[in-house]
Amino acid sequence: MKILIVEDEIDILNSIYSFLQKGDFVCEKTMTLFEAEDKFITHTYDIVILDINLPDGNGFDFLKQIKKMRPETGVLIVSAKDSLDDKLTGLDLGADDYITKPFHLAELNSRVNSIIRRRKFEGNEIIEFNEIKIDPNAKSVIANDIPIELTKKEYHLLLYFITNKNRVLTKEAIAEHLWGDSINLVDNFDFIYTHMRNLRNKIKKTGAKDYLKTIYGLGYKFSDQ
Repeated sequence: MKILIVEDEIDILNSIYSFLQKGDFVCEKTMTLFEAEDKFITHTYDIVILDINLPDGNGFDFLKQIKKMRPETGVLIVSAKDSLDDKLTGLDLGADDYITKPFHLAELNSRVNSIIRRRKFEGNEIIEFNEIKIDPNAKSVIANDIPIELTKKEYHLLLYFITNKNRVLTKEAIAEHLWGDSINLVDNFDFIYTHMRNLRNKIKKTGAKDYLKTIYGLGYKFSDQ
């Protein structure tokens, strides 16, 4: 899952970033509304963690932009104000949740995971696609009741495909989702083929059907159709 963190307090920003990265999220961060808007226009995120008090603008304005451009994106508002009015305003504008500073990073992480479950997996704790089951809390995968040992990238690749089942995903979209901003330093996307091959082989070894389809000239699709 890919997260954009918008926070103008550098210590809080870096703490959130480091904590969520350790939890296997792909994170990008910014301290300004201008850069946040620029990133959101050019990239796709599953969740935006948004401080509403920014040095160059109001986070509520960015929230409106998020919901207009990509309403499927989850939003967790962060504020130094324990204000009912701010909370209600954010929720009325489409935010999924609201957390007030100071907060524990573990609570923030729980709220992020809750938003993901509601938005991506209809609130389910276990994600199922036919004989494949994923437990996001344990970061584990089984198929035909057989555990599959996946690398971090392979796990997130499978999760990304199941989240976007029956959709064609380009190599560029896959690479950006798994590596974030750092993908701009890569010359080509040949490494994606290696991850795809390894993931496909590990799933097939359980006797599960091969759902990974290569759409020549376009990308890949995860589908049972």
